[in-house]
Amino acid sequence: MAEKQRTTGSESERSVADFVFAGFNRRVIAIDRYTGEIVWTWKAPQGTGYASILLDGDRLVVMVNGYAYCLDPLFGQEVWRNPLKGLGTGVACIASTRGSTPPDLAALAEVARQRAAAAAAAAG
Repeated sequence: MAEKQRTTGSESERSVADFVFAGFNRRVIAIDRYTGEIVWTWKAPQGTGYASILLDGDRLVVMVNGYAYCLDPLFGQEVWRNPLKGLGTGVACIASTRGSTPPDLAALAEVARQRAAAAAAAAG
């Protein structure tokens, strides 16, 4: 289950482009890329050790020592889980055609444009 932390800005205005995700010790955290604040944390209910993560479009796929999880990247809520019985354990390599490595540069440019326009409007 995700543990909400203090956030900046309106949650309805957030997008995955506003976050940096990190996985370790069966945990995943979302960090606000502008402030460095932890927005949410999640801990795998099963599995131990390293958490491999992949931002897959509008889902965050997490593998923890033989278990697969899917999280909502904006809020850290678990969408589904799969114990992957009989497939083994260890550090997983994850790939997807929707994966965002490198990030969608057009989406990031649009976010930057919107932020610059808002800052210019605020400055008068």
